[in-house]
Amino acid sequence: MKLFSPIRVGAIDLGHRVVHAPTTRPRALSDESPSPMMVEYYRQRASTGGLFITESAHPSHDSRGYIGAPGIYTDAHVAGWREITDAVHARGGRIVMQIAHDGRQSHVDLSNGASPVAPSVVPFEGQAFTQNGWVAVSPHRALDIAEIPALVESFRRGAERAREAGFDGIELHNANGYLADTFLQDGTNRRTDAYGGSIENRMRFPIELTEALVSVFGADRVGVRISPSGTWGAISDSDAQATFGAFAERLNKYGLAYLHIIEPRVSGVETIHERQAPVASAFLREIFKGPIIAAGGFDRAGAEAIIAHGDADLVAFGRFFTSNPDLPERLRHNLPLTHYVRDAFWGGDERNYIDFARYDASSAA
Repeated sequence: MKLFSPIRVGAIDLGHRVVHAPTTRPRALSDESPSPMMVEYYRQRASTGGLFITESAHPSHDSRGYIGAPGIYTDAHVAGWREITDAVHARGGRIVMQIAHDGRQSHVDLSNGASPVAPSVVPFEGQAFTQNGWVAVSPHRALDIAEIPALVESFRRGAERAREAGFDGIELHNANGYLADTFLQDGTNRRTDAYGGSIENRMRFPIELTEALVSVFGADRVGVRISPSGTWGAISDSDAQATFGAFAERLNKYGLAYLHIIEPRVSGVETIHERQAPVASAFLREIFKGPIIAAGGFDRAGAEAIIAHGDADLVAFGRFFTSNPDLPERLRHNLPLTHYVRDAFWGGDERNYIDFARYDASSAA
């Protein structure tokens, strides 16, 4: 299977093309440092030559939309993530940190009373995950243009800490209606200054974030995740092909490690168009010149097909990686998969998180 052939993405050599997708699991400590059970989760799922993309790490206390989400803005965070990178490297894996600001998908309880921020005020009926569970998001405010440089700097400092923690690379979360994505798409960006209006202006903030990460890691260790025509976070664009085509073309300038594309047939952890073939990767393959990671409801056959067809070079798996710590080997040998437990996705303890077993042929027989 081509899915298990080696590949080089930027400066990162991989032994196979099964990627652990970034999956938010809210199990960090109260100070937003990775918890011991997070270390064990990552250790269990690391594989020789495999790429692990972390759940979103946040560059400031007020940039998260989920209680229990980890940070990357203190020395304690660096130490906690170092345990994870060491665990993954000890098993021969490679690990990239995803960094994100959740923007308007947040609540004042997560930010010491500060209002969530966005490029513009476009009300929506979203939810944030707080100590009281899922609650309606707090009303957000539009960022002042003078605030944007500090946001970009927070990402750069987060990247520096990620490098100190031993990560092999870093990924900008520019998808799913979080802050960078809301700047890019015109359904949420109604600005009339240098950060709004034309596609060139709307991509300005994501490009500044990308350049900040590149300045720390080098372009060949930076990836960008996007969700063209996605719906999570009530995101939208009047011409997604034009917007994301122009963005992919602009990213070619840097020689990035990869572009990570979420197919529009999924929204968050829900599959909304089960029979829809991958379309976003196929479209952007014609534009983006580097490696492409496709994500969004893939099974073994679908992953092999999109790679064989050439529309993607690697495939990211999320839900089934939660319940199959040995997913690459199960896919390689076409072994049965353990079904995931939705109730354990958004926080909890070790149950249905680090207690899933590897495949045992003797017990299966």
